[in-house]
Amino acid sequence: MVDAATLQRLVEAARAARGHAHAPYSKFAVGAALLDEQGRIHAGCNIENAAYPESLCAETVALAHLVMAGGRRVIAAAVAGVAPEPVTPCGGCRQKLHEFASDDTTIVVADMDAVRLTTTLGALLPSSFGAGHLR
Repeated sequence: MVDAATLQRLVEAARAARGHAHAPYSKFAVGAALLDEQGRIHAGCNIENAAYPESLCAETVALAHLVMAGGRRVIAAAVAGVAPEPVTPCGGCRQKLHEFASDDTTIVVADMDAVRLTTTLGALLPSSFGAGHLR
């Protein structure tokens, strides 16, 4: 279980990362931050491309930072975006997170003012496909 102070640091890192988003087309900036098994925080922002399918989600960028730093497990994640509804990870990012996290991994969704939702990866990605299916 991740303590409240660490979750707050994670949310703050996601909010800060959102400020670096490259979103000239959608104008929809997103930041993400991941806590690894060593207690380190890895942040990322969305990076759009004129060829839309080549864009990168914030969670994907944060995962790349985690792996490059030697992290192997996502202990908790935060996503920061501003919209009428909470900005949860997209389906593809839920699956990417599942590669490094477990069903009980805490996911915190925030805007710039408040936490909008606290859930788990399992709740966001029920009946998921994973490495266990390939054994």
